[in-house]
Amino acid sequence: MNIKSVILAAGKGTRMKSETTPKVLHQIMGKTLLGYVLDNVKHFSSEEFVVVGHHADEVEKFVKDNYEHAQTVLQSPQLGTGHAVSMVCPYLENFDGFVLILCGDTPLIKEETLKDFIEFHNNTNSDLTVMSTIFENPTNYGRIIREKDNSLKCIVEEKDATSEQKAVKEVNAGIYCLNWGKVKNAFSQLKSNNAQGEYYLTDIISWGKEQNLNVNAFILENSDEIYGINSRSNLATATKIMNKRNLEKYMEQGVTIVDPDSTWISEDTKIGQDTIIYPATYIEGKNIIGKNCKIGPCAHLRGGVEVCDNVKVGNFVEVKKSKICSNTNVGHLSYIGDSELGQRVNIGAGTITANYDPISKIKSKTILKDDVKIGSNTVLVAPVTVEEGANVGAGSVITKDITDWALAITRAPLRVIENWVKRK
Repeated sequence: MNIKSVILAAGKGTRMKSETTPKVLHQIMGKTLLGYVLDNVKHFSSEEFVVVGHHADEVEKFVKDNYEHAQTVLQSPQLGTGHAVSMVCPYLENFDGFVLILCGDTPLIKEETLKDFIEFHNNTNSDLTVMSTIFENPTNYGRIIREKDNSLKCIVEEKDATSEQKAVKEVNAGIYCLNWGKVKNAFSQLKSNNAQGEYYLTDIISWGKEQNLNVNAFILENSDEIYGINSRSNLATATKIMNKRNLEKYMEQGVTIVDPDSTWISEDTKIGQDTIIYPATYIEGKNIIGKNCKIGPCAHLRGGVEVCDNVKVGNFVEVKKSKICSNTNVGHLSYIGDSELGQRVNIGAGTITANYDPISKIKSKTILKDDVKIGSNTVLVAPVTVEEGANVGAGSVITKDITDWALAITRAPLRVIENWVKRK
C-alpha cells in the first residue's frame, strides 16, 4: 500500500518563548524535533508534506536541505489543524493510498509504533483510524468514546465532556491514518462554528460516522511516545525520556554505561559491543563508535564522528566531524575537529586541531597518518598532513606538512638564567 505523510509544523509555539527559532526546529541532542518525526516516517512513506506557517522560511530551508522526498506546504493564515491538512489536498488530488497525519513536535514517536498503527488500520479494513493512549490523569485531553462494538464513536474535548465522559482515561494521541480516497472530501466540508473560528482535524471523526465509514482507534501502549513539546520544560522532559530509552538500548546491545544519570547519547549513534562510556559524557548527532572503545569521562562528541575499534577518547576531549582509526589514543583536554587520524596514533594531552580560519571563515582538515605521535600541547593548524610514523615534539605549532618518520619541533631553545629570582 502506498503511504504518504502529512506533518503539521505551522504553529507558533508561543510557550517556547523563542523569537528566532520555530518550535519544530528546537533540538534534542543535536537533532530537531521535526527531524525526529521525518526520520520516523521516511522509511515507509513515499512522500512527506510538511505544513509550515510560523517562521516558514527557516522550516522550509531545513526540510529542503535535509530531506529529498519531503516538501513544504504553506498554511497562511493558520486556521486550525483541519485547515492545515486541507492545504495539502491539492497535492493529493489523485492519490488513493493511506495518508498518515502527525504533529511535528512529537519527537518520541517510534517508527515501529507507526508501522504497527498502519498495520492495524489495514487489518481492520478501517477507513479512518485515530491513535489513542491511556492516561491515568487525562485532564485537558480529548476523550475517546467507543461504540459497543469497540469501534470509535467520537472524540469529546474536555470542555464539552459530561462527568461520565471525563472519567474515560483513553485519550486522543493526535495521529491519524486515513484511507485517502474515502476521507479526502471531509476537508472541504469541515465547519468552523466554534469559539476559535478554526477547522478542527478531530471533526473528521463525526464526518466519517455520518458517511458510514469504518472508524477505529488504535491504543498506543507507551504514552510517552506522543509527548508533545510546547515549552522549554517539555523539551527538557522529552530529552530525559529519549536519553533513558537510548541508554537502555545501548546497554542491551553490550555497551557499558558507567553512570546513566550523567551520560547523554543520541539515538543516531551506533556503538559496538564492550565499549565503555564513562560518566558526564555527551554524544550528540550521528556517530559511529566501534568495539572495545573507552569514551570519557567528560568527553563530548558533536556529531559526524567515526571511532573505530579499540580507541580511547580521554576525559575532557571534544571531537567533531572526524574519523579516528583503530588502536588510537586521544589524550585528555584535546580538541579534534574536521580531522582524520590513522591507526595507532597517539595524541598527547592538550592537543588542538585548529580547523577554523576566522578571516576566511573556512574550515580545513587535519590528517594524521598511521603511527603518528603528537606531543602534548601541540597546535596543528589546518590544512595540514602529518605523514606516517612522524613525531611532533610537545608544545609545537605545526603549520605545514610533515614528511613520514620525521621529527617536527617548533619550541624555542631553553634558556636558564641563574639566580634570576633572587635578583628580582
